[in-house]
Amino acid sequence: MNHMKAFFQLRWLNSRITQSETTAKERWFGYLIGPTGALLLNAVLASYLNVYYTDVLGLTSVAGGAFLVLFPMLSKILDAVANIVMGYVIDRTRTKQGKARPWLLLSAPLMMIAGTLLFLVPQADTKIQVIWIIVSYNLYYSIAFTSYNVGHNLMVPLSTRDSAQRGKLSVFSQISVIMMSGIIVALIFPMLILPVIGVDKSRWILVMCIVSILVLPLTLLEYFFTRERVTAESAEREEQEGEVKLPFRTQLKAVVTDRYMLVILLYFLIYTFAVCLKNLSLIYYCNYVLGSYNDGITQTLISLIGGIPLGIGIVIVWPLAKKFGKRNITVIGFMLVAIGSGLCWLFPASMPVVLTGQFIKNMGLLPSAYIFMALFADTLDHMEWKNGFRCDGTAMSIYTTISVTMVGLCTGIFNGLLSKAGYAAPYYNAAGDLISTQNSAVQQVITFSFVGLETITSLILIGLLAFLSVEKNLSHKQQDIRERHSSQPLH
Repeated sequence: MNHMKAFFQLRWLNSRITQSETTAKERWFGYLIGPTGALLLNAVLASYLNVYYTDVLGLTSVAGGAFLVLFPMLSKILDAVANIVMGYVIDRTRTKQGKARPWLLLSAPLMMIAGTLLFLVPQADTKIQVIWIIVSYNLYYSIAFTSYNVGHNLMVPLSTRDSAQRGKLSVFSQISVIMMSGIIVALIFPMLILPVIGVDKSRWILVMCIVSILVLPLTLLEYFFTRERVTAESAEREEQEGEVKLPFRTQLKAVVTDRYMLVILLYFLIYTFAVCLKNLSLIYYCNYVLGSYNDGITQTLISLIGGIPLGIGIVIVWPLAKKFGKRNITVIGFMLVAIGSGLCWLFPASMPVVLTGQFIKNMGLLPSAYIFMALFADTLDHMEWKNGFRCDGTAMSIYTTISVTMVGLCTGIFNGLLSKAGYAAPYYNAAGDLISTQNSAVQQVITFSFVGLETITSLILIGLLAFLSVEKNLSHKQQDIRERHSSQPLH
């Protein structure tokens, strides 16, 4: 850690943001454009890596179908441990550049390499392919992306204490997510890329190598155009009073005993579970329930309808959240999600009904898409006010553990359901025609994963959010924290 501290003393590694207030340059380069590389790669993997395994590599029959069920689930055990460790490490990272930002820089080349290796599976014996997949998968998720993701998600909470400025950064950060997952991956990929690459392995490799290489320069942009003002504030106090190293157990106890943080984490777990299954099943739903295999139009229409509300949300969400409260506007949103998804569930093969339902649902998802991280930051401030110390890394490690674990868990569950229902991988017959049909059981599994589960979880989340009143008296708590910092010792 001392070597790392010395390395980040180098002047050329300094942030290009020096102002005490957040700036337009910071918002655009650090929170909107910079993260797009890593977010694009991760969104592509979340949506299409399983398609690569099932349809291109044809691994659905390995170990009787058990490999694609158990491998992602078991891999997430290691991933969960890695996220907890990463949170512990970040809370104890002390460098001139902060405690989270350094990990953006260190993870950039790792993500580029690991993302490429995921698709460079050799044409060899199945056992060799399985080993390659296990190693490359865990290199990416447990090491490379974990290092990035924990640090990246802490940038909004650590950027500033000003709620209005933090809210703007949260919106810009989420626009980046929406651009990659809602436009590039869900719109451009199915319309222009998937019809071209089909099940051709060499074309998949070419596309994913390009996507992986983009991660490096863009993540460097995020590193250089962000700044940890809250960390700097704590560092100044440590210089004056001496560094106090809190035991991990103390920080973990503060996280798991705070009612608001527990509500936030449970909310995120349920929400992420539904979103992961929805994302995994999207391409299958478009290929086998609503449209035909890689027809280039079905998924494009769904994504386009989803993108219109998300574009509107850039303008309207934050003003509404300031007027009615972040929690309240999120509750109203989930009511719309339940209505929209329910319509799609009732008429899953009707294009007009599904497009209408998707529009309603995506209008409802605006608050959760754009302002969740601001609520998370509010909760971290509340915890600091209550406990007298921050535990950003520990809390974020649990948050990211949920995020990455759900990907593996949902992948295993989804593949298991497909296998049990009788999923048949597409193939070319003797005449060169692509054969891609599924039985009704498979179609029902896909439909429930795409719209049925989200209908149910939306109703659950409405009830859960009733217990999240962290915004009450928050400005007074933040003022109290500032006063403590100016007049009282750390303990």
